Amino acid sequence: MAIAYWCILVAALLPYAWVMIAKASGQRYDNRDPRAWQARQDNPRSQRANAAQLNAFEAFAPFAASVLMAQLAGVDPQRIAMLAMAFVVLRVLHGVFYIAGIHALRSLAWFGGYACVLWLMLQAALRLG
Repeated sequence: MAIAYWCILVAALLPYAWVMIAKASGQRYDNRDPRAWQARQDNPRSQRANAAQLNAFEAFAPFAASVLMAQLAGVDPQRIAMLAMAFVVLRVLHGVFYIAGIHALRSLAWFGGYACVLWLMLQAALRLG
């Protein structure tokens, strides 16, 4: 089960990796008003990295919930670990493809990560159902 918890930690930190890229890719960063600063950026890489950050935050809560649901329901720990690791790998790829502007692979990685979350939740529901 430790692997799944490490995956939750990595997924929680992932948005901050993308925002660091967004800030490094734009004009000189101004910490006095970071949201207004980001809104003024016209660098596509900065904009895409910021969008990757927002999407990573959106994906985190369902992922963390799905891992915890599966563990509480008694789903096989190896299956949970496999799906959690797959989710993290797919979310890293999602961010990389997002920043690179490779939209088809970004969408495929997003869908794969979402499938991992749904699979974990479904396994939990079936186990208790």
